[in-house]
Amino acid sequence: MAELTHFDQTGAAHMVDVSGKAVTHRIAKAEGHIRMSPQTLEIVQQGSAKKGDVLGVARLAGIMGCKRTADLIPLCHPLPITKIALDLEVDQAQSRVVITATVKTTGQTGIEMEALTAVSVAALTVYDMLKAVDRAMVISDIGSR
Repeated sequence: MAELTHFDQTGAAHMVDVSGKAVTHRIAKAEGHIRMSPQTLEIVQQGSAKKGDVLGVARLAGIMGCKRTADLIPLCHPLPITKIALDLEVDQAQSRVVITATVKTTGQTGIEMEALTAVSVAALTVYDMLKAVDRAMVISDIGSR
């Protein structure tokens, strides 16, 4: 099993020292889903949600969340994000929205947490914008790709 890098020899949590690592181009992809009733998915597709453009607002929220990852996850390094692409696609067959994030940087540590945060915040935003009509929505399968 790999060593947990966020703990020192005594078990205390600490931020990992990446100063000795080379600066490299880094990319991370993450994906997640939010399943909803077919009636709710129809509201998304028609753009008739009372709070506005669900997918557009969720895309912006995911981008904003990505940029704030170091403020949300205690031991994450603040990173200079060079690109965030967030795609939200309707999957009619499974009555869900598929959320995919691609995040890039040039740095000394990975950017996976930023991609995962982007997907998570976008999914939570979809939920928030539609909860008045469907509280049974389920956010699932958020992971690195």
